[in-house]
Amino acid sequence: MTWSYNGQTALVTGASSGIGEAFARELARRGCHLVLVARSKERLNQLAHELESAHGVKALALTADLADPASAEQVMGELNDRQWRVNILVNNAGFGTRGSFHQLPLDRLIQEIQLNTATLTELTHRCLGPMTASGNGVVINVASLTAFQPTPYMAVYGATKAYVLSFTEALWAEYRSQGVRIVALCPGETSSSFHQVSGTDDLKGKRMEPEEVVQAALRAVDQDRSSTIAGRKNFILAQLPRFLPRRTVLNVVRGMFEQTSSK
Repeated sequence: MTWSYNGQTALVTGASSGIGEAFARELARRGCHLVLVARSKERLNQLAHELESAHGVKALALTADLADPASAEQVMGELNDRQWRVNILVNNAGFGTRGSFHQLPLDRLIQEIQLNTATLTELTHRCLGPMTASGNGVVINVASLTAFQPTPYMAVYGATKAYVLSFTEALWAEYRSQGVRIVALCPGETSSSFHQVSGTDDLKGKRMEPEEVVQAALRAVDQDRSSTIAGRKNFILAQLPRFLPRRTVLNVVRGMFEQTSSK
């Protein structure tokens, strides 16, 4: 059954660029009011104004560093004060680190775990109660193709995305009979600032456009799927761990990331 977005309120994290921005634009086009969350105040305000003018929706820009453990409570407190209720949650914010595990800064790894898993979990927890009470809602948690196998040289990132996939699919099974649709979105390489931040700009895979990834997610919502892998090629790659020995898969992935990690 096709989900109706018109007049709903969507909270989108990491909304200032890439997949998050593409979600914000598409949801506004479908008539959603928006809560846009990211660290980039100027960019968020600009995007909010643009979407309000183009689509006649309300768009609230909230500046927050979601790697801060206190950030989720602050964001939801701000919404409660304004009496905004979230009908659609898009947990998109996240980042990756690349390199030999022991050489990466520990504080950066802890921030990565906080943002990719703990803040995502807290926002989901805070939004699900009202969704189940009203008998409708959507949660889209952005995982990754790396969720399907360990990722040498991006060990923490891959592990956090495996958590997101497992967590989200479990919630789908818990809440599907209560009117809430919950999807884990698993994109592969996507054109965004992620690669520059994570140090993976040199990887040579063909990158999808963020708009294609968003359309895959919204199709999965309509189909009430627990997860979706964006792109046919990415779907095939995600199946390899099912048919190859884990050691073989690990060696293949290690080779992909090791080739340039020491440069």
